[in-house]
Amino acid sequence: MNGGDHPLLEALRPVADVVGGEIVSVDEMANGDVPLVWKGETIAGFRIAPMQTALDRLVSSVEHELGSELANLDRVQKQVAVRLLDEKGAFLLRKSIEDVADLMGVSRITVYNYLNTIRAS
Repeated sequence: MNGGDHPLLEALRPVADVVGGEIVSVDEMANGDVPLVWKGETIAGFRIAPMQTALDRLVSSVEHELGSELANLDRVQKQVAVRLLDEKGAFLLRKSIEDVADLMGVSRITVYNYLNTIRAS
């Protein structure tokens, strides 16, 4: 949505990009969208991304930060990736340890070991 380049929408676009959300027009708003109100008038809506894509977004952000896909990282970099994912709350999501292990090409026990080491220090 363009929104006529309203200052509120311009300010929120980077947030929407980072969290995987979407700014929608008032006409497109649906249940669950957050109204974006400016001076008492709803000018657009903020659609929060579905939870099932949350882990994908977190993994993508860590891969971008580290400059490589999880599977291509060496052991030390994989430990860093697990720490970053843990800091972002990735492991609060159901089945995320198994999914991250698959993406890294390691066992889930390895991811648990990395987490135990990180959390013990």
